[in-house]
Amino acid sequence: MDILKTWIEEWLMAAGAEGTTLQMLVHGIMVCITALLALLADWVCLHVFVPLTKKVTSHTDTVWDDMLLNEKVVRSACHIIPAIVVWWLLPMAFAQYPVAQEAMARATAIYITVMTLRTAQCVIAAVAQMDTDRRSSAQQYFHTFCGVLRIVFYLIAVIVVIAIIIGRNPLAIMAGLGATSAVLMLVFKDTIEGLVAGIRLTSNDMMHIGDWITVPQAGADGTVIGMSLTTVKIRNFDNTIITVSPKALVDNAFRNWKGMLHSDGRRVARKLLFDQHSICRTTDALRQRLVEKGYFDSEELRGEHVNMHLYRKYMECFVEKRKEVNHQMMLMVRQMEPTPYGMPLEFYFFLHDKEWKRYEHQMAEIMEWAIVIAADFDLKIFEAQALAPA
Repeated sequence: MDILKTWIEEWLMAAGAEGTTLQMLVHGIMVCITALLALLADWVCLHVFVPLTKKVTSHTDTVWDDMLLNEKVVRSACHIIPAIVVWWLLPMAFAQYPVAQEAMARATAIYITVMTLRTAQCVIAAVAQMDTDRRSSAQQYFHTFCGVLRIVFYLIAVIVVIAIIIGRNPLAIMAGLGATSAVLMLVFKDTIEGLVAGIRLTSNDMMHIGDWITVPQAGADGTVIGMSLTTVKIRNFDNTIITVSPKALVDNAFRNWKGMLHSDGRRVARKLLFDQHSICRTTDALRQRLVEKGYFDSEELRGEHVNMHLYRKYMECFVEKRKEVNHQMMLMVRQMEPTPYGMPLEFYFFLHDKEWKRYEHQMAEIMEWAIVIAADFDLKIFEAQALAPA
């Protein structure tokens, strides 16, 4: 470039330019050349390098290069190249104007810093988009860490820009921040607490995006749709969205239904309360009715029996024969401790189908049969009687 500048000066002098006019013409031509080279570099990057990168990444089998080298990232990086060209040519274009050169150099340095920050943010955003549907613990931890990187890059960029404006070394400014660390910790208190809570959530494999969780304190019951440093977004089954802090999830109890969804069945544990006065020995009429209805044969009913015992025995067989019930998992009809509201029988079994609607319908059908069949055993379902007005 020095040779080009000398050639321009000689050419202008041969044309009759001299003195101040010569300097101004040389300066104007060098500024134009700098601007043209910067525009040419920008055009080459956007119209040659960007399509070439897109074509190369589209022909590879890996997915990560498509994410990290997406068009937004590459275009953002390309905008840095023209500024570097300007930075390189400034000493020659403004050699006669040191004040203007210094101002242009600082402005260019600030632009490079801002565009570098933008490119870094685009790269972080691309990384954070990987496996958004469901992440492993390591991936979710890295996603949380990306939020910290964003803040760190913003902080570094601000320090560098301030250092460029005041003409100081950025490292000296960073060293001076040690005295204000307490203030910074107060400002970023929620972010730091969220980071620690997020690390605990992910390192202990407590929650992932896509999990069904229940948070009683927040009234949340739905699917996790987003996790960041300071918030966890939960879409309830009524399509409302509740935002909970990671710290609240770590400090308080919440239920994750992931284990149930990955198991072989979904549990049913329903109770029926029976009037204790209806529990009695079987009579001849009751035994005859049970045989006629096919619940038992006459040999099984020999001797003394209690109607609730026969009911429990039959209902276990009834539930076990249902095709929607998982017979490989626990199944029983058990008597629980008597209460002032009647004798509880708990129906405990697991259904194959875990989808909410079908699960509820299958469970309801079995329990409805349990109520209907109880009448055949002379058992009465307990219902509290409303007090009559005085």
